[in-house]
Amino acid sequence: MLETVMATASNSAHLLVVDDEPMIRELLCSYLEDSGYACHASGSVDEALARLSEGDIDLIISDLHMPGRTGLELLEAVGARFPRTAFLMATAAPDTKMAVQAMRNGAADFLVKPLDLKQVLATVQEALARRRQRSEAEQHLLEMERLLDERTQQLGFALRQVQQASAETLQALAMALDVRARDVAGHSLRVSRYGVELASRMGYSAQELARIEHASYLHDIGKLGIPDAILNKPAALNPSELEIMRSHVQIGFDLVTQVHSLASAADLVLAHQEHYDGKGYPRGLAGDEIPRDARIFAVADAFDAMTSDRPYRRALSFAEAHREIVRQSGRQFDPAVVEAFLSVPMERWLELQRETGHHPAVQQAASA
Repeated sequence: MLETVMATASNSAHLLVVDDEPMIRELLCSYLEDSGYACHASGSVDEALARLSEGDIDLIISDLHMPGRTGLELLEAVGARFPRTAFLMATAAPDTKMAVQAMRNGAADFLVKPLDLKQVLATVQEALARRRQRSEAEQHLLEMERLLDERTQQLGFALRQVQQASAETLQALAMALDVRARDVAGHSLRVSRYGVELASRMGYSAQELARIEHASYLHDIGKLGIPDAILNKPAALNPSELEIMRSHVQIGFDLVTQVHSLASAADLVLAHQEHYDGKGYPRGLAGDEIPRDARIFAVADAFDAMTSDRPYRRALSFAEAHREIVRQSGRQFDPAVVEAFLSVPMERWLELQRETGHHPAVQQAASA
């Protein structure tokens, strides 16, 4: 699937190489054109912005250090004026702080000189594939909004229909987030189902179950603000990257509190990475200080994370995940929620996984 996307992109994408060294511009453009791209070149930030104003640029490869205005200044201008254009930053002096700053400002990835042309091509393909996936997700959301408007016009003020449309919109948003973090597709839907299952066994009312279901769809909305290079890194994050990743809970909280209809999800969004022993983040809450919805969700989220393939490891079996959740009772997890988890038969978890199109634990359960 990803290879097909890359091949399609390479036949139509327009790239802009921005570097004050003519030899580097010529080398990169020659290689990228041989790989099927239309390549343009600029020797400065001002030239690049003039070229961008003419349109049709899908991705920029820019040097960081150039006479006059820098690559960071170009990145800032591109983010403000051409937000759909992917951006790769290159420098001959690798600097972690500069790399993090560039990615925080919207760069898709970071290249180090002297450039490895094969690595450049792979990074370009990956960035364009992610750009296309984001575009498709945005189109899906626009279509969902169009359908919602159409239904509202047809059905008038019927509250039940409006509530149903709201649930569909939340699911569409969760799908878009999962598409961006492509290695955990369906994650939001699964943890929502798992959370509802646990909450129902802890005596939640129908209204409370709807609240935790909807909040679960939104739990990772803050990852909209995390750079793709960090979100999909196929290895452990370094301390700077981890700090950026952890900021997603505050970003998400700030987003949902600005929308009145989503405000009921705010506590779960902010607290879903807190640990029962107080060693979580962002506030280091412990025990009953953590909202109950977030304590329930923490077990559902961890269970899905352990039984799903991630960029840095393969899925664990159901039995392995089961043992780890029990081991973390009283540490990462509320013992009362772990008790509810243990009351759910394995067959029920596997049924929920199958309903959401997820099968790693099903495939591995028998061998554990």
